[in-house]
Amino acid sequence: MMIQEVLPVSRFSGTVTVPPDKSISHRAALFAALSEEESTIENYSDAADPQSTLACLRQLGVSATQAGDRVVIRGVGRDGFTIPEQPLDCGNSGTTMRLLGGIVAGAGVSCTLTGDESLSARTMKRIMDPLLEMGCRIRGREGRFAPLTVDRHKGVKEISFPLPIASAQLKSAVLLAGLFGEKPTEVVEKVQSRDHTERLLGLRCEPSPAGTVIRSSREDVIPAQNYRIPGDFSAASFWLAAGSILAGSELTLRNVGMNPTRTAALQILEEMGADFRVINQRSEGREPVADIEVRSAKLRAVKPDPSLVPNCIDELPILMVAMCFAGGSSVISGAEELRHKETDRLSAMEEILRRAGASVEAKPDGLVIHGRTDFRPLGAEYPTWHDHRMAMSAAILASASDKPSLIQGAECTAISYPAFWDHLTFLSQ
Repeated sequence: MMIQEVLPVSRFSGTVTVPPDKSISHRAALFAALSEEESTIENYSDAADPQSTLACLRQLGVSATQAGDRVVIRGVGRDGFTIPEQPLDCGNSGTTMRLLGGIVAGAGVSCTLTGDESLSARTMKRIMDPLLEMGCRIRGREGRFAPLTVDRHKGVKEISFPLPIASAQLKSAVLLAGLFGEKPTEVVEKVQSRDHTERLLGLRCEPSPAGTVIRSSREDVIPAQNYRIPGDFSAASFWLAAGSILAGSELTLRNVGMNPTRTAALQILEEMGADFRVINQRSEGREPVADIEVRSAKLRAVKPDPSLVPNCIDELPILMVAMCFAGGSSVISGAEELRHKETDRLSAMEEILRRAGASVEAKPDGLVIHGRTDFRPLGAEYPTWHDHRMAMSAAILASASDKPSLIQGAECTAISYPAFWDHLTFLSQ
């Protein structure tokens, strides 16, 4: 286990290009494999999770070659996957298991999907239930956990599936299986989650009284995925918070993905009084991109609308850090989904904030954080539970201390942000 020392930082300063977006990298590779064409994907993520997706595709007979950050994938179409000789190892990646699970279940490819200890403890029942309703044959350990075993079936039946929670992974798993059905499967989404799948596949989306209806079937032509992956907004959020909380900080973040279904954290930071500016707005393929300048500011407490939570579920841990430095009591509600991530992130963040000396109260679906504009974290030793977002949130928190701190299991940042520790050193003053 790697233990990383984090020294006090007087301010954050400089310019950094955030790593490629994980969510889009996963999808670009998976959809390129489903296409009948060859795809060239630029700026593909070198993080562990998207690399797990590439490794699984290769086991399914897909040619996926990588040179630097360029990945070339020769699509095999819906019916071109081969039966893998070994289990498909999804590593720590829930996105790989859930999205690829939807694909191989829809295709009826006999295989087993496995993951590491953390992923194997995360329920997959949410995707299994609608896939079984569609006629797919999929089973798991104790009916809900990996390993997941997929068998051949007689064909995918169309369903109309109201999303029980705002989950892009669940939505995508159902829509991807639906691509193998003769008649359209539809997902009804009352609260919008990130929409990369719909954008990259060009799926039909229509408003209805019940919510947005998204459809998929064999009639959908799967396009080649030829474009450049934008930077990961979730990664940028750590520096948005870091630049906001330390006096005198000035940061510029380059090539940040600005998909409107991903950026609610900016809205929350704006409500907190953060000082940032979005510049150089442009498009990369089917996704909006911009640069962001952020300066330190005096923050105030907020009570984010629970409807924003699905749009910032991955950014909530670092927002909790920022709330420690905001005057007043911030209240996070509607975030029960955080208990079902790589670890129980509500309990984990409560522990991290308490170790730093913050005043925090636990709720079933969130936290109450009693912040202070003069808050100075204690030097502490922080556990990470092998959760990359816990490690990076603890690191930003520890940077604001006046004493050194230790981050346990710091290697887990490679899951999403391999250069995090180098960037932390580079931006520290």
